[in-house]
Amino acid sequence: MSPTTLYRGHEGMWMWVVHRVTGVAIFFFLLVHVLDTSLVRVSPEAYNEVIGSYKTPLYGLVEAGLVAAILLHAFNGIRIIAVDRSTWALRHQRQLVWAVWITFAVLMVPFLWRHLGHVFGGA
Repeated sequence: MSPTTLYRGHEGMWMWVVHRVTGVAIFFFLLVHVLDTSLVRVSPEAYNEVIGSYKTPLYGLVEAGLVAAILLHAFNGIRIIAVDRSTWALRHQRQLVWAVWITFAVLMVPFLWRHLGHVFGGA
């Protein structure tokens, strides 16, 4: 393989990594969600205990991470669709990556402000 054909880690590669990591994180959340929800059939007391443990600040941070993963995965997925379907998008990947991150930040900052206020403020 010649050096001119090596992928050198530009925006597309990093967003590929972000997309895979967020996809795996969402998958594991769904797996845990199905398992803890099915626990109600086995032992309602154990289910209540598990659900009660989710009301801690640690799980509040995990929830914030889940929302972040979903938003990034969704907006990057839209970018991937655009790149797959449009030569314009293919030529403007850097701008589209910035659009993904800016949109993510615009939505995450207000969410985090409110969510973490509830988690740590007890409101």
